[in-house]
Amino acid sequence: MSFNFSLQDLDTLSKTIYGEARGELYAYGLAPFIAVANVVVNRKNKNFAETIHGVCTAPYQFSCWNRNDPNCNKITNITVDKCAIFRKCIDVANNVLRGLWPDLTDGCDHYHHKCLKPQWAVYLQPKRIFGSHYFYEINKIPKRETNET
Repeated sequence: MSFNFSLQDLDTLSKTIYGEARGELYAYGLAPFIAVANVVVNRKNKNFAETIHGVCTAPYQFSCWNRNDPNCNKITNITVDKCAIFRKCIDVANNVLRGLWPDLTDGCDHYHHKCLKPQWAVYLQPKRIFGSHYFYEINKIPKRETNET
């Protein structure tokens, strides 16, 4: 699924991927990057926020944007000319936002690192696992009622 997005959305999603999953690339390939992007897009499609930027930067949703997280400073100052991994993050973000790559998470809208167990995940089983992250679908899109027979 593709939709209109701004350069700010692309930049913010790229930085979110970098901040959340950059350590996964060499061990697991692009799948963890794509899965993080999928979660952001799924949240946008489920109306967590009006824009990709809004989804990513909502308070306490993606830890890399929390001011007290060491990744916040890294993603704020990252530039494409300084980091090959960030260039890959931009490519992934662009392809996911343009609808060129599939939703590997099958609708997931939450994830966490396997070393953590946030309160919201205590009684849940992950729907997918990519790299060292567990992915969950907590907020399903309600099925549209139709009058088809």
